[in-house]
Amino acid sequence: MEIIKTGFEGLLVIQPKVFFDDRGYFYEAFRADILAKLDVKIEFVQDNFSRSKKNTIRGMHYQVGKNAQGKLCQVIFGKVLDTALDIRYNSPTYGKYYSHELSDANHTMIWIPPGFAHGFSVLSDEAVFMYRCTAYYSKEDERSILYNDPDLNIDWKVDVPLVSGKDLKAKRFKEIEKDFVL
Repeated sequence: MEIIKTGFEGLLVIQPKVFFDDRGYFYEAFRADILAKLDVKIEFVQDNFSRSKKNTIRGMHYQVGKNAQGKLCQVIFGKVLDTALDIRYNSPTYGKYYSHELSDANHTMIWIPPGFAHGFSVLSDEAVFMYRCTAYYSKEDERSILYNDPDLNIDWKVDVPLVSGKDLKAKRFKEIEKDFVL
């Protein structure tokens, strides 16, 4: 398993070692001991799956307070552009985003710690996306940032975005509270 630092403190790309043979493939998707060597200690409490059509954008979502979530994200089927936005006030990368392509072909995963908003766009005809969370979903602590906020200028790499009504009502980045302060 290769752990790649992104230039955003705590945000990691994980490339598992995949073993192929004539039956298919095998890989270890999570190893607590390897991440612990990087001072990343994770306890997951909830797994989430979504199935989405091409050009779907889900995000930018996060939770605050005791329910702030870290997420280990991967694609089970298809291809997405996964994006994390640093919302940790006083962070050197505050207000900047990092995007990485995740697919069933590259098996790449991304670890997004609390203090980042998260979203993804579907680049294939369909995608099944899975993420493991370190805190339970909490409607009261849920927050969203507008996916097409011109101040962020995120390139989602889709033609005509399919976005939920809820995500269309999200706040602009400059309107969010400073819930995460370094």
